[in-house]
Amino acid sequence: MSLASWKRRLRPRPLIQQLEIRDLAARALDFQEHLRRARSHVALPDPGWYPWDSFGTLTLLDQLLTGRRRFLQPLAGDLPVLDLGCGDGDLSFFLESLGYRVCAIDNPPTNYNRMAGVEALKIALDSSVRIEPLDLDSAFHLPLRRCGLALCLGILYHLKNPYSVLETLAARANYCLLSTAITRFAPDQQTQVNHLPVAFLAGRDGLRGDETNYWIFSETGLRTLIDRCGWEVCDWLVVGDESSILWNTQRDERVFCLLRSRAFDPPPVTQLLDGWHILENGAWRWTARRFGLAIAPGDQRLSLKVTVPSNLELPLTLTARAAGAVIATHTLTRSGDFECTQLVPPGAEVLVEFELDRALPPDAADARERAIIVRAIELG
Repeated sequence: MSLASWKRRLRPRPLIQQLEIRDLAARALDFQEHLRRARSHVALPDPGWYPWDSFGTLTLLDQLLTGRRRFLQPLAGDLPVLDLGCGDGDLSFFLESLGYRVCAIDNPPTNYNRMAGVEALKIALDSSVRIEPLDLDSAFHLPLRRCGLALCLGILYHLKNPYSVLETLAARANYCLLSTAITRFAPDQQTQVNHLPVAFLAGRDGLRGDETNYWIFSETGLRTLIDRCGWEVCDWLVVGDESSILWNTQRDERVFCLLRSRAFDPPPVTQLLDGWHILENGAWRWTARRFGLAIAPGDQRLSLKVTVPSNLELPLTLTARAAGAVIATHTLTRSGDFECTQLVPPGAEVLVEFELDRALPPDAADARERAIIVRAIELG
């Protein structure tokens, strides 16, 4: 395989930029038009596309977010974004267009078109967004071990057990953008409850006739729930919705908040040591015959996604050692792509040394010793 072929196959992800929230809102307008064109080439799902504006939240985030939190990168970091209750995936696909890895989840029985919309758009957009059907009201397992940012917009009152969902999410997500409806009055429309840590359980007709609505919190009740589930409030905004009525006469209010988890473990650290060449095309690195990594902490799975060049003699053996002991041996019998996985032993910081039995020597075209290309390093 030629180097030109590798470059075509190893397309770099778009570089994540330091976008301020107003920049995101401006880019979202352009992306909405991109989505509109994609929808025009897709058969209309039954009973139709998700009818609510997923991008309207971005304008409110301009009012909500403060300081460095007005930038997306400090919130998500290099970890994936989790979109709970994704609808047709508009925000998921938008974040992917900015260079983020995204996992979008929803529950087909309660999704507007049983997730046919998000699946159709993924194909139309040639997207890599991971789509997972998941019932958060059952015994569920989130599909990501860690994510930098979780979107939990407009779904809390649709959950039978919001306590369980928020507590589980706090163990997996560093930050959470959350929005939900709140109430200042009891259903008698006279008793003020905003200062009390309470929530009301809707009857079988739900709220506003929607039987999938279960809970509505007072503002104090919502703050109490958030604190008990392991989150701290970074930014908080209450807005009124003049077009929506609660308890027949009371104007609906909604909270938009940015939360930071107190239970989230920092992601493991990988530090490149000797034997790595410069990053090329923002996507991969050549290694020398010997190269090393420092992993902190140890006791976890380390996976290298590698490409073996076609002009290297085969078979090729890749040996991984930690503290002088062999922890894995990989025999690569052909050119092309492989995933080489090993379990790193316990330790606060573990040095993992890799060695190949041969490499391409320096030549007139390239003065470096080159062994394999590493496309990605994954931990956990």
